[in-house]
Amino acid sequence: MDGGAEGSQQPHLILANKLFLLTHPDVPDIEKVQLKSEVLDYIKSDGMAPLYETLAATSVLDLDQSLLDIMRTANEEELKKLDEKIADAEENLGESEVREAHLAKALYFIRISDKEKALEQLKLTEGKTVAVGQKMDLVFYTLQLAFFYMDFDLVSKSIDKAKKLFEEGGDWERKNRLKVYEGLYCMSTRNFKKAASLFLDSISTFTTYEIFPYETFIFYTVLTSIITLDRVSLKQKVVDAPEILTVLGKIPFLSEFLNSLYECQYKAFFSAFAGMAEQIKFDRYLYPHFRFYMREVRTVVYSQFLESYKSVTVEAMAKAFGVSVDFIDQELSRFIAAGKLHCKIDKVAGVLETNRPDAKNALYQATIKQGDFLLNRIQKLSRVIDL
Repeated sequence: MDGGAEGSQQPHLILANKLFLLTHPDVPDIEKVQLKSEVLDYIKSDGMAPLYETLAATSVLDLDQSLLDIMRTANEEELKKLDEKIADAEENLGESEVREAHLAKALYFIRISDKEKALEQLKLTEGKTVAVGQKMDLVFYTLQLAFFYMDFDLVSKSIDKAKKLFEEGGDWERKNRLKVYEGLYCMSTRNFKKAASLFLDSISTFTTYEIFPYETFIFYTVLTSIITLDRVSLKQKVVDAPEILTVLGKIPFLSEFLNSLYECQYKAFFSAFAGMAEQIKFDRYLYPHFRFYMREVRTVVYSQFLESYKSVTVEAMAKAFGVSVDFIDQELSRFIAAGKLHCKIDKVAGVLETNRPDAKNALYQATIKQGDFLLNRIQKLSRVIDL
């Protein structure tokens, strides 16, 4: 699992996406037949015996014992050659050649998808690595492996490790790459605000083609920004960003999704939203947060609409969104009950009245809350001192 050529995604992460779709409940069976064939081709081409065994054991693929035996034999032969190279380097060559021989073995374990042995071998290689840049590259290999398995504990530890390495030095190119990896981690663990910030910081320096193409990066940047930035920031950092504008039209529904929200074209927004929902549902990193994300987007768009009015009829809002009165009534009732929208529905008059606390009032309430908290702490402290 090396970094891949400039501009090309890591083959193992392409495979990971195919495996995700193969086990997705909403992918039609006819497509799964094709996916199964493509997955098997990937496995055969890299001799991924450990992965094949796991997938057969969980009934994702059918077990062909003779195929498994052939791949296992090929793995053993290749590992034997790699061990001979390590022994030769240790006996006859210098430290850098020894490190390279160990790294080759680690990359082979990654290639055949033997996670535990790959991690052990990467650790062994690290022990023979002096340069900070090379140590960072080992962290990137670990991160790619962790994202393949969606092992977010390993991702988190690896990001922390990389940040400690940067305290020793490290170049800007690798620092910028790490931001994208961390952004993907934040998005995958539902920290959309931090993900948006990291992605936006990386727009002009993006080089991490090994984890996803630039178009996917822009897709994630827009999606995380829409639910976390205020209107002014969204306009400045996303709507008008030249890097985003060059790619936006290539991604189905994304341009309409972003611009109709900003321009308050709510009917067009809902239409684009339906198309975006399909893409989010079939995205490996976003799928676990599908329902949450859909709620957050609706909170943003309903809040934006209601901010323009002190009161508005439910009918007028339903018309603006191109949906039925019943739909808006049910939606708003749910969002108001969850404390997501600051308004109330007058059922008799069919009117929505906003009761949003203004900024000064919100600040006043927060100050009172903090003051009470501080007084409680002082009282507790005085009781301890009296004792």
